[in-house]
Amino acid sequence: MQTLREKVQPQVRQQTMVNAFVQSVYNWMAIGLALTGFVAYAVANTPAMWQLIFGNRLVFFGLIIAELALVFTISARVAKMRASTATSLFVIYSALNGLTLSAIFLAYTMSSVAATFFICAGTFGACSVYGMVTKKDLTSVGNFMFMGLIGIIIASVVNLFLRSSAMSMIISYIGVVVFVGLTAYDTQKIRQMAVTQPADLDAGTARKGAILGALTLYLDFINLFLFLLRIFGGSRD
Repeated sequence: MQTLREKVQPQVRQQTMVNAFVQSVYNWMAIGLALTGFVAYAVANTPAMWQLIFGNRLVFFGLIIAELALVFTISARVAKMRASTATSLFVIYSALNGLTLSAIFLAYTMSSVAATFFICAGTFGACSVYGMVTKKDLTSVGNFMFMGLIGIIIASVVNLFLRSSAMSMIISYIGVVVFVGLTAYDTQKIRQMAVTQPADLDAGTARKGAILGALTLYLDFINLFLFLLRIFGGSRD
């Protein structure tokens, strides 16, 4: 007969693996956010840089296209990449995102950016904890929020022509709701990924999974922050 210790040890090993994977995801997400913030702040305080980025549409839209290409590349091809390649692409994406997001330091006051960041961090943390501990399957919530995201994209494109401030504010409130739901859903997916990973998973594959999870939560955080900033941000004007 197995002793109690022999029965418990596999469970302890599995929980240790789960904790290590989840911690790795959040560590990489934090690294990405820190790099984005640093680059954004540095560019905003370097007139030559922000004039180059925002004074030349070709450069600005080139950066946007490069960011989208990196997101799609990591998401679609991470399994075929080396772990070092996936990590490098995530770091590059975070830095490029910082270049374009430097606009927030030019458009909003520093105090409102800081206050919104803490509001976003608290909201994100609460949603992430809920997604981690809830026993409810959030798949239906995730699917509904994804449809909401498509609606936001369509409405935002339409509003480029309408230029309605009221519509922009409505989109922002809906965006907050959508990314609150997606944060909880994506966190639950990451936890499930951690629980179902094989015990003999090699370090490289685990790193690639962590990078993909970090990218997902990074995007949730950034988008939630931007929508909250539209609501609470104080304009420099």
